[in-house]
Amino acid sequence: MVALTTSLPAPARSGVPRRRLVAAYLRRNPQLAVGVGMLVLLALFGVVGPYVVDTAQAAPSSVVDNVPPSAEYPFGTDGQGRNLFAALVVGVPQTLWVGLVAGLIGVGVGTLLGFIAGFFGGFVDNVIRVIVDSLLTIPALLILVSIASTIRGFITVDLIAFVVGSLAWMGPARSIRAQVLSMRERSYVDVARFSGQGRWGIIFRELMPNMLAFLLAGFVSSISAAVLADIGLEVLGLGPQNTPTVGMTIYWSIYYGAIQSGEWWWWGVPSVILAWLFFGLYFASTGLDELANPRRRTS
Repeated sequence: MVALTTSLPAPARSGVPRRRLVAAYLRRNPQLAVGVGMLVLLALFGVVGPYVVDTAQAAPSSVVDNVPPSAEYPFGTDGQGRNLFAALVVGVPQTLWVGLVAGLIGVGVGTLLGFIAGFFGGFVDNVIRVIVDSLLTIPALLILVSIASTIRGFITVDLIAFVVGSLAWMGPARSIRAQVLSMRERSYVDVARFSGQGRWGIIFRELMPNMLAFLLAGFVSSISAAVLADIGLEVLGLGPQNTPTVGMTIYWSIYYGAIQSGEWWWWGVPSVILAWLFFGLYFASTGLDELANPRRRTS
């Protein structure tokens, strides 16, 4: 009954191990393989890093100030007396955490509202659509800056993730609603309705499986947008002051004039890590778009 748009190829039904199918697909979709590989390496940086460097050196005045990259300090030290390698080992997982939590909140709320508005229609659809369209006209960054400025002394990584996620659901809700409006007219939905399935059963058994690739691609895009919003706040000095996130490391380098004094490693290394993260998210999102887009998958 369910006509999955991302159905497995014939070898999956003939007993071929799933890992071989995944490996074969990644060879056909190198962008997804590169993106996932870059993100896995970045995650391993935060997981393995504490076994390589003493994370206590991420605290101010724990090492010698302003030492360029060397064998002892691979990323150098900053003007606050922190080992940048240790600071980024601590900070990279924090930045990834903000993206994951905010992405889950944004896509989760957006998925719920998008499915309700698109499938149920009528008055409920009109109310949700008006709310979404109205909130989309308000600059989210302006709201984030206003909130962060008001609670600046109480900001934590978890609070930033929640605030960013609470403003990230409008876009997913609108795009998912548009997809559901199209899919609810498909023949397999009519068959499910005539067979006696309720509305929520159709949503979870028929529509959602067909949209898993689309939702996953949207989730990756939401992570990218959340990290960008988080970095924007932190570079403005509105992040957690005592947590060495990637954005706050760049902020302190600007605050202490690292560019003018030639301490390129202070701002350069975290900038390279951010570029690595965004390129990984871009390649992963582009690769997942092939699963969600039948035209690209066919070509």
